[in-house]
Amino acid sequence: MREYLFVLLVAAAVTYVATPLVRTVAVRRGAMTAVRDRDVHAVPMPRLGGLAMFAGVAVALLVATHLPRLSQVTHDSTDLRAVLIGAVLVVALGVVDDIWGLEAWAKFAGQLLAAGVMAQQGVQMLSLPIFGVTYLPTTALVAITVLVVVTTMNAVNFVDGLDGLAAGITGIAAVGFFSYAYSISRDYSANVFSVAALVAAVLIGCCVGFLPFNFNPAKIFMGDTGAMLIGLLLSAATISLTGNIDPQGVTSGDLPRQLVYLFPVLMPVAVLVVPLLDLVLAIVRRTRAGRSPWQPDAQHLHHQMLSLGHSHAGAVIVLYLWAALVGLGTAALALLPLRWAVVVIVALALLAVTTTVAAPVARRARRDDSRRH
Repeated sequence: MREYLFVLLVAAAVTYVATPLVRTVAVRRGAMTAVRDRDVHAVPMPRLGGLAMFAGVAVALLVATHLPRLSQVTHDSTDLRAVLIGAVLVVALGVVDDIWGLEAWAKFAGQLLAAGVMAQQGVQMLSLPIFGVTYLPTTALVAITVLVVVTTMNAVNFVDGLDGLAAGITGIAAVGFFSYAYSISRDYSANVFSVAALVAAVLIGCCVGFLPFNFNPAKIFMGDTGAMLIGLLLSAATISLTGNIDPQGVTSGDLPRQLVYLFPVLMPVAVLVVPLLDLVLAIVRRTRAGRSPWQPDAQHLHHQMLSLGHSHAGAVIVLYLWAALVGLGTAALALLPLRWAVVVIVALALLAVTTTVAAPVARRARRDDSRRH
């Protein structure tokens, strides 16, 4: 655990130091997010923050290659090289998009290329752990891998609409997945060191290091560079673990065996439930209206939170709580005795519901009271 914590801190520190430098570069290069009707920021904002996050990721992975235990993972597996290649490709794609802009089809093609190269280099599903191990032809598994990676990148990009939202939700998802990956690596292979847990730890670090500059009021946005990067890293971690374990090795003594079998599939879905839900709702909403699924609008989940009366920061915290409820709640079911897992889930659910409903009511009451006085 100490080596994981160390690379997490390295990723956070490098990202934190690099972000102001990247902000200066973004301003000088004109990589600015203009104010649009659907946006909630009032002034143009520099983007390219994903470059600082990538610096944190790259340095942390380099440090991992020199640590006693993690170096064994980095030397014995080709997965990290594949992750880095995919990350370099999406960061390059994001930089071009953030500075000059790309058509939707060009960006989608670049995402397919990055996901395909990463899969070809080794990060791909080897089986589907659904009620046993389901083996499919290599072509089908590569296609599923590419679909998962591209969907995750776009889901994170869709939810990146409020200060700190994407980084926070992805960081929470990575915490839940790291806990699961660390535990299952120990139980399944008697070795807590795995590529999945390493990538999740580094992802937590770069999100933590970026949030001080990105939480409301933000000083810089991560841009498509950052959204696609952290989406790719989260999907790479889940694929590296999910497709390479036998569900018969997954244990949780208090739960029915049928449910335990599904944990390798449920965890990736659970940690991504908020951005995936936002993505699905946006596609359905726009398609029913006769518009392109990729045409932007102002009806995302974060916009709905604002319309309920939440402040900018309040809406972000509410969505953090719902992400924690599903992602951390599912991890608790997998890792804790059932009674304690239920306590965690109920506590998170009460906190999420209370904050969602009560906070805007209290805010309106304070506003009305101030008007009367």
